[in-house]
Amino acid sequence: MFSKEDSRKLREEFWIAFGKSFPNKWILYKTKIKGLSFKFHYDLRMAMVSIDVDTDFEQRIKVWDKLVALKPILLEEYLQEAIYEDFFLLENKKEISRIYVELKNVSIHNKNTWRETMEFLNQSMLQFEIFFDEYKDILDS
Repeated sequence: MFSKEDSRKLREEFWIAFGKSFPNKWILYKTKIKGLSFKFHYDLRMAMVSIDVDTDFEQRIKVWDKLVALKPILLEEYLQEAIYEDFFLLENKKEISRIYVELKNVSIHNKNTWRETMEFLNQSMLQFEIFFDEYKDILDS
């Protein structure tokens, strides 16, 4: 069992190590498309990279419909294991739409899973970025 402080230190240590191991400049934190963002997540059970559509309902539907139209391309050419969820409920009870890939059975508290997780996060984000770069004009129209 880890204290909150121990957990915070491990999380900080992981993200610092990730940044040093994969010093890529992630271009997609600011997509310039209203409500569309890219996220990393790593907790006690899994790691995830996602495209979140989190904006007013009308804009969310507009962007989401375009992502759904591109689904066959994303799944065939970039991330075959991507999961589309039109209605994803966040912990704060806010509803968003999300496309994500996840790596299960890893834990930020278990350093033995860190290398596998870092490689998963890096590769998944690169694939999302390549996909986004190729189709951003469609998503932004």
